Amino acid sequence: MHFKPYYLGCLAHASYLIGGSTGEAAVIDPRRDVDEYIADAQAAGLRITHVIETHLHADFVSGHLELARRTGATIHLGEGSGAAFPHHPARDGDEVDLGDVRLRFLQTPGHTPESVTVLAQVAGEDAPRMAFTGDTLFIGDVGRPDLVGGQGLTPEHMARTLFASLRHKILPLPDTTEVWPAHGAGSACGKSLSDERVSTIGREKALNPALRLVVAGDEEGFVRYATEGLGQAPGYFSHDARRNREGAVPVQELLDRAAPLPPARVEELSEDGVLVLDTRSVEDFGAGHVPGAIHVQLEGKFAPWVGSTVDPDAEIIVVADAGREVEAMTRLARVGFERIAGWLEGGMQAWRSAGGEVASIPQVPPSALRAAAEAGSTVLDVRAPDEWEAGHYPGAVHIPLSQLRDRLDEVPAGSLVVLCGSGYRSSIACSLLQRAGRRDVANLAGGWEAWQTHQAEARQRASV
Repeated sequence: MHFKPYYLGCLAHASYLIGGSTGEAAVIDPRRDVDEYIADAQAAGLRITHVIETHLHADFVSGHLELARRTGATIHLGEGSGAAFPHHPARDGDEVDLGDVRLRFLQTPGHTPESVTVLAQVAGEDAPRMAFTGDTLFIGDVGRPDLVGGQGLTPEHMARTLFASLRHKILPLPDTTEVWPAHGAGSACGKSLSDERVSTIGREKALNPALRLVVAGDEEGFVRYATEGLGQAPGYFSHDARRNREGAVPVQELLDRAAPLPPARVEELSEDGVLVLDTRSVEDFGAGHVPGAIHVQLEGKFAPWVGSTVDPDAEIIVVADAGREVEAMTRLARVGFERIAGWLEGGMQAWRSAGGEVASIPQVPPSALRAAAEAGSTVLDVRAPDEWEAGHYPGAVHIPLSQLRDRLDEVPAGSLVVLCGSGYRSSIACSLLQRAGRRDVANLAGGWEAWQTHQAEARQRASV
């Protein structure tokens, strides 16, 4: 058996290549850009003949159609998906024979109606070695049951369905069976995922708080656990789920459409309403950017934050550090952004040389925060609710970044100092506020972490 896991940190997304003695292989839950799977299969002497989706994903656009087009593979998707493309509707007990390893499907609805778990049974072994659980069972958590409301299915109904799937399909698996989920820590498809990549059924029975409720037979407790404290799903999820159901164009086609745009053309398009997305560092963006640009730094959780702050149907011009334009556009495509006009040719240096107007966002050092607040600036905290509850600046206004675009009218008038945990999210917030017409906006450099460090150092100096 040949097995290779892949992990895309930006999306906290796991996918898998598994092949057998027939020389055939399957890819499970592929990301949208599929070159790596094809290259790795070829290097291992394998042909990709099967593409398996554990469910129709909402947090990214999958590469199932592109893989099928390029390899001739059959797409497998749980029965009743409503998918608009040719596929095999997987049912309980269906198998894919790869020679010395067989893949067997279990229908495990709950996260979505069509969710499946895929078991890998290696020849000569009595029990399934691996369970590819998709978003049914995570390490330390289970899939959220509230992402299919558009299909008329309530979170409570889906949570009860998930409970039944876990109790009757997952719990009977041997304790030694390995659990390989579709996501890890940081994914919005659950609420408390572990950052570990693999576990076992036995370990999850003992340590996973949701699965422990299933082991105990506590359906009501499980429903409460699964439906409470989920937070708002990112706005782009419904868009991506629709793209995955209907089918998306190849990434290379999107890249081929994009073009290098001279500063004059960028200015013209921007004035016509095309959105400029700046992917450079917080410091570089603060020092100077195209007026009205939205900022999401390419490092970090780039794609999810773009998805949470930009309309998926928006036409976009990318500003990137030299040599990173294709990376930025590929990562946009992964979460369903397809209207990419191109990128600013020559970057901000070319923009400045052409005499383009330059906007900026001051970076306020932690040592100056108190003085700014006492001088009348509003401190706007855009961290998540749990971060806010753990501690915040006295008198600050709290609007989580994921909600800011819809709550701009709640931001107090006057000068603002915006903070988050590290300065990453607050820079995004500053750009949203600037684009909405706010001019006196500053970013707290280093965020809450830097402020806490400054406070601790000040206390230490005072005690000497």
